[in-house]
Amino acid sequence: MFSRQSLRPAVRDWLITAGLLLLGYGLSNLLLLADPGGGFVSMIFVLMVVLTARLTTGYACGVAASFVGVICVNYVFTYPYWEFNFTISGYPLTFLTMLSVSLIVSALTSQNKRQEHLRMENERETMRANLLRAVSHDLRTPLTSIVGSTSAILENDALLDTEQRTALLRNVRDEAQWLVRMVENLLSITRMSGGDTQILNKELEAAEEVLASVADKFRQRFDGIALSLAVPREPLFVPMDAILIEQVLLNLLENAACHGRCSQIELSVERQSAAAVFTVRDNGVGIAEEVLPSIFSPALRSRTADNRRNMGIGLSVCSSIVKAHGGAMSAANAPEGGAVFCFTLPIEAYTSEDYDYED
Repeated sequence: MFSRQSLRPAVRDWLITAGLLLLGYGLSNLLLLADPGGGFVSMIFVLMVVLTARLTTGYACGVAASFVGVICVNYVFTYPYWEFNFTISGYPLTFLTMLSVSLIVSALTSQNKRQEHLRMENERETMRANLLRAVSHDLRTPLTSIVGSTSAILENDALLDTEQRTALLRNVRDEAQWLVRMVENLLSITRMSGGDTQILNKELEAAEEVLASVADKFRQRFDGIALSLAVPREPLFVPMDAILIEQVLLNLLENAACHGRCSQIELSVERQSAAAVFTVRDNGVGIAEEVLPSIFSPALRSRTADNRRNMGIGLSVCSSIVKAHGGAMSAANAPEGGAVFCFTLPIEAYTSEDYDYED
């Protein structure tokens, strides 16, 4: 297997290094027009070395920038010009200064990145723990209901009329569907918190087709709620993991439907600058103001108007998936009533070479 993604960070680092050194070279030449003395040149290249060490990974680019910077100062900007002169007073000190600066800044940068990695790992573990605590009880409840309904049918089949039998079977179906959606959410959030080994299967997808697929699935479950779609006239192609984004949209639609007193939902997508904006808007009762600040928390549990369980972890799943795509999610109450959930996905340059493939 050959991974082009594994090469991208290294290429990026060296491009940054080359760009900063060229910037230092150009800036030095520009300032020489105002001050031919050139006493500032060394400081400019020290600054470029600092920026290189800060913006790249590891030590290689910073050390290379130190060597190139010192050579450039000596060969290009020190008399006699375009010749090496290793007898200049303070030359070894300049080199050691640049090298020391690059090593120190690189070490601090690496340490900060390790700390950030540890922080993200801790957040993932906290999310897993909160998720397990949130669903441990709710997973038992529908199973108990399913066992009770099926036992009633098996043990009292001769005593049940058609209406009673249908009601019990409908209860089994509803509880089973709830369990399926819960498991889908669990699998999604586990995938999102799996670390670097889990890579999104991003492909260029037509947003209109994704919305149409989501609408079909939603209408099969909630045929009593009017769902309208709003899409751009021109096709809108967005890099995404279509399965996960469908999971996001279905969770948002089901969240709107399950809160009750909602008869209409609008699902829309539009392009705003370099992002695709997906919106789910309903005419229901809206979101309680005290819930809004923590609405995407994994620990949030809520109930619908008819006191049934709601997919409390669904919004946490949605937020995790959108963040993994490089987007952001928000929730608010519409002035005319109802809730509005919105998330963005970046529309970036896409080629098939950006993703892994096998020879």
